[in-house]
Amino acid sequence: MHLSKKCSAFKVVLSALLIVALLQLIYLSFLSKFHGKQQRYRYSELFGSSGGKKNGHQEKNTRKERLRYSLSTGGIFDNSGQYRVYKNLIKSDFTTNQKPGSDPSANVLALATHTTINNLHHLESLLERWQNPLSVAIFAHGQDVKFATALVYALSFFCPQIQALVDFHLVCLSGEMASFPEQDREHFAGLEDCPSVFTRLETHRDKYKNYAISGNVSYPNNLLRNVARGGTESSYILVIDMDMMPSADLHQQFLAMIMSRDPGSEEVFVLPAFEIRHARKMPASKAELVQLYQVGEVRPFYEELCPRCQAPTNYSQWVNSHVRGTSTLEVAYTLTWMDPWEPFYIGPRTVPLYDENFKQYGFNRISQACELHVAGYRFSVLSSAFVVHRGFKIQGEFHAKKDEENKHNRVLFRSFKEGLKTKYPSSTRRC
Repeated sequence: MHLSKKCSAFKVVLSALLIVALLQLIYLSFLSKFHGKQQRYRYSELFGSSGGKKNGHQEKNTRKERLRYSLSTGGIFDNSGQYRVYKNLIKSDFTTNQKPGSDPSANVLALATHTTINNLHHLESLLERWQNPLSVAIFAHGQDVKFATALVYALSFFCPQIQALVDFHLVCLSGEMASFPEQDREHFAGLEDCPSVFTRLETHRDKYKNYAISGNVSYPNNLLRNVARGGTESSYILVIDMDMMPSADLHQQFLAMIMSRDPGSEEVFVLPAFEIRHARKMPASKAELVQLYQVGEVRPFYEELCPRCQAPTNYSQWVNSHVRGTSTLEVAYTLTWMDPWEPFYIGPRTVPLYDENFKQYGFNRISQACELHVAGYRFSVLSSAFVVHRGFKIQGEFHAKKDEENKHNRVLFRSFKEGLKTKYPSSTRRC
């Protein structure tokens, strides 16, 4: 009798467990179907036709058709014929809506940057800090051409701030072509919103070590800088690398400063460049940066690799210079360029382009700074604005061919300097 009761109780418990397991299976099946429908909806929303039922869908269809058109042109070749350039692959609402007679103050300063797909995840924090027009030139090679096209489209689709402010341009080898990512469903699996796109981009971070791109392909940094610069109509442009961050409120502070000054000829505005330990939060203000600088958590950019390359900035003078107000930006002091200074600066859109013969590591920015000097530009250091690179630059982090590339570009730089004598025959300045 006692045994019989135990058996009955066991059967009840077992039946209950089976029912629970069955309900869980039904629930999981429902979730799977629901998720599948959601993914199909998201995919059809990305690429399907909405029939123009809603304004939001019409907007997104317009964006899709603009991308189709950009890709259908086949891009254009750069001057060397080695690279294919898709300028304005995706335009921001800001650029699209610019019309003659628009408020001129809205288009005074833009940020231009360049990257491969493995550093594009930095765009999220960069745009959060900048919050103004931004032009991004992306270099992709091989399978990354498809991936870059797909993910850039997804960013422009799911991220409202990117839709509003970011223009994307794509550069690949001349023998490669980008195509509309309609058939590449694997790139879009799991993409439901803006954070999910950046999570996908995170999976590509650190795929390459600096310039060590697969297939022994050269990273055309100066071509990319020119493409990003040419992708904006702003009067002034700040060109930085994707893994750098400008000081907070720079856009509005610079706008206030430039509007109160007489239009100057041949002048660029230098932002002292620093690098910060990876674990540290990016400083927003000069006060925060100086505090970190004084305890060694922030140091001059390239201090370990090439201290001479930034030394003319005169960090000691800048750190100790008085700032009249937290929101006031002004020129702290003006410098004459000297070799081998390669400052980051805000310059008018009329400054000389970067020389596109320089690729990979070495002399790509100093060559342009040298030309500015020969062309007669003044280098005015801003009182409280700055840029910070994520992480300390150290010798061991560079790719194997760094020294070989630097040697090659050094020879190219000598030739470049000779060419400036012909280009600026009346200039008495030399590099």
